[in-house]
Amino acid sequence: MNKDGQDLSDMRRAMVRCQLVPRGISDGRVLEAMERVPREQFVPEHLRFEAYEDHPVPIGQGQTMSQPYIVALMAEALCLKGRERVLDIGTGSGYAAAVLASVALEVFSIERIPELAAQARKNLDRTGFTQVHVKCADGTLGWPEAAPFDGICVAAGAPAVPAALKQQLAVGGRLVIPVGTEGGLQELLCITRLSDSEYEQASYGDVRFVPLLGEEGWP
Repeated sequence: MNKDGQDLSDMRRAMVRCQLVPRGISDGRVLEAMERVPREQFVPEHLRFEAYEDHPVPIGQGQTMSQPYIVALMAEALCLKGRERVLDIGTGSGYAAAVLASVALEVFSIERIPELAAQARKNLDRTGFTQVHVKCADGTLGWPEAAPFDGICVAAGAPAVPAALKQQLAVGGRLVIPVGTEGGLQELLCITRLSDSEYEQASYGDVRFVPLLGEEGWP
């Protein structure tokens, strides 16, 4: 491994030790995934040494990759054990999908911006995450032909929880999504499907995401 690679590996371990564990991320499988997935491979080349800093990183097309803690928090909230099928809304550069693929069986990821979807496929293929399927579509409508999902993770803020996503959640599955005002703070919610018609909701605090655009999101 060259010096840059070693430096980035050290930064990855430090990110887990200094940003995630002190904030309460405790799921061993999530921590292992965060330490293993090369985040620098999912950001523009000139920003690779910013990949492990405690803030979002621009990825082009006016979009950002969430800070490491938020990616870990959302993955942990899904309570994945390794055999689940997960829907990821807002592929971006593919990093969160790679983390989810490290703690689940299979990931279906939707990105609305064609250029980002194409780049995410390249990033995921290059890093070996072949169990992630990417398509360019309206994420608020989910991926009905692949449903039901044991977990759904949404990386954009919605005005309300899209009904289509709730319907595509398996009984016992979890949906993690920021809900709130456009351009302001949102509340990170975890929706658990208890039965065909019953859902339970928990809050993971305030967050700030780009708006979820689409038929069941913001116009």
